Amino acid sequence: MSIKKQYLKTRPVCKVTFRLSSKETRDVKNVFLVGEFNNWNETATPMKPLKKGGFVATLVLNTDKEYQFRYFFDRTTWENDPQADLYVHSSYGSCDNSVIRI
Repeated sequence: MSIKKQYLKTRPVCKVTFRLSSKETRDVKNVFLVGEFNNWNETATPMKPLKKGGFVATLVLNTDKEYQFRYFFDRTTWENDPQADLYVHSSYGSCDNSVIRI
C-alpha cells in the first residue's frame, strides 16, 4: 500500500493517489476507497484494477484537513493502510480508521 500526495501550486488542494499492490490484494476482485471524503459511501469510489495486479484511485482533496478512510475488499473485508499518517478509533465497531493529513 502506498499513498502519494501531490500539492497543487494554483489551488489549495492536493492530488492523492492510493495504491494497493497485487500482493496486498491477492485474489480480491473489487476494492472501494471509503471515507469522509465520500460520506462513507461503500461504493462511491471504486479503485481501478491495474494490469499487473493491484488497484489505484486518485482523489483531489482540500488542504489543511484530515480525512478518515478505509479500504473495502470485495464488499466483505475492511482494511487499513499501513502508510496512513495516523489511526483513530472508529465509533462503529472495535476497529481503527486510517487517517490522511493534507
